[in-house]
Amino acid sequence: MASRGLVTAVSLGGLAALWIMAATLSDDASVLPQPWQLLPAFLRALGSGELGFHLGMTLMRVVCSFGLAMSVGIALGLAMGRLPRLDRWLDPWLVVFLNLPALVLIVLCYLWIGLTETAAIVAVTLNKIPNVATVIREGARALDPGLDAMAGIYRMPFLRRMRHVVLPQLAPFITASARSGVAVIWKIVLVVEFLGRSNGVGFQIHLYFQLFDVAMVLVYAFSFIAVMLAVEWLALQPLERRASRWRQT
Repeated sequence: MASRGLVTAVSLGGLAALWIMAATLSDDASVLPQPWQLLPAFLRALGSGELGFHLGMTLMRVVCSFGLAMSVGIALGLAMGRLPRLDRWLDPWLVVFLNLPALVLIVLCYLWIGLTETAAIVAVTLNKIPNVATVIREGARALDPGLDAMAGIYRMPFLRRMRHVVLPQLAPFITASARSGVAVIWKIVLVVEFLGRSNGVGFQIHLYFQLFDVAMVLVYAFSFIAVMLAVEWLALQPLERRASRWRQT
């Protein structure tokens, strides 16, 4: 664990060094400021409460979209993996939505539903459900038939079978789809906010893009990236290791 943390620190340090070199070569803070030149702008945004408010709005959209996408995607993927006939009927739908550009879904949701919070969350959710369903479907196909037969012999109720037989085997697939889901969803949320919301990190990036304020664009971008990296390292990666531990015993 210590060596992994050291490698991560050195890797991020190398990225920071490249940034400093590029900013030095450009020699223009309006094009690419040095990392330490972002600190005053960050402190101003943080002190005014603006940064916290917009981060909170984006996180709310990420959490809502993530919860809906995971719930629907897990149910759909499990059903398709367990029921071949259903899989044959729904597989073309899955292929279509997997290849439908996120921007198209976002624009259509805004046109059909309006520039509302509901449209934003629906657009992000629809973009992620096919990916979750695809991963979970593969997990459902890989379920041990012997354990399933044993559960049938002992006449385990549906909920108990799901808890003790199905979900433990699906756990690595669920955590894998969750990790990729968070990485994709927050990026789509920023696009949704960029196009049609009046708050959030994406909206602020759009605002400062129009003002050609590179420093504030970087402040909002890196602030949210830091939050999502914390979620990844402190929550999702430990959960994935714990979910996969039973396969190593």
